[in-house]
Amino acid sequence: MSVFSGGPIRLEQGPIPLHYQVYQHIRDALDRGALRPGDRLPGERELCDFYSCSLITVRRALDELTRDRRLVRMRGRGTYVTEAPVERNLQLLGSFTQEMRAAGLEPSSRLLAAREEPASGVVAAALRLEPDAATIYLERLRLADGEPLVLEEVHLPAARFPGLLEEDLEGGSLYGLLADRYDTRLDHAEETIEPVALGTREAELLDQRRGRPALLIELLAFDQQSRPVEHCRSVVRGDRARYRVAAQGSRAILDLR
Repeated sequence: MSVFSGGPIRLEQGPIPLHYQVYQHIRDALDRGALRPGDRLPGERELCDFYSCSLITVRRALDELTRDRRLVRMRGRGTYVTEAPVERNLQLLGSFTQEMRAAGLEPSSRLLAAREEPASGVVAAALRLEPDAATIYLERLRLADGEPLVLEEVHLPAARFPGLLEEDLEGGSLYGLLADRYDTRLDHAEETIEPVALGTREAELLDQRRGRPALLIELLAFDQQSRPVEHCRSVVRGDRARYRVAAQGSRAILDLR
């Protein structure tokens, strides 16, 4: 592996901790693609020799990269590069298509269900509809570079979007379609996030094992007149999701990894 070939690297004594210098060297290799998902890193002793440092220093650096979810350490098998988590900024209301393209990934969707159905009590209350009012129900599997990331269920008020079920709901952005055909632009949203374990069907669709950790995100999106437009329930793979919130007043950052 070219990243760890050649002579040993001499870490600098000074204000930057040694373990962080090791961390940064490996992180740079990950970010520029010199280390790719599935690559196996040299053993800890080999890394000690390469960086001319102690085992504790190497382990601290690997622990940090594991917490970043850039590496996975398997007992008896070694340390491997994982897929980088896909980060979303919760301050921005954007479509999955926009977010994935901004991350350098190719988005796609698989339409699992598309039908008109009466609103449940929860959906009717959220969308300010009469009980059992007609809604458009969509279930879609969202993929990035062909890998499933999100399983989502969407409800929209049917009266507001006539003919929507006749449109291409698999090949493009739903938000873009609502804007272009129905002159409805989503302006802001309320979201709740909670950890869950994947059920059998969810795990199968997301290519995960049953019981693996995931995030359940419930979103209610509003138009520019603050009218509710979309009620969405998404199950997101826990191993690929990272959500970021910046609170401007306190300058605090919440990073849900």
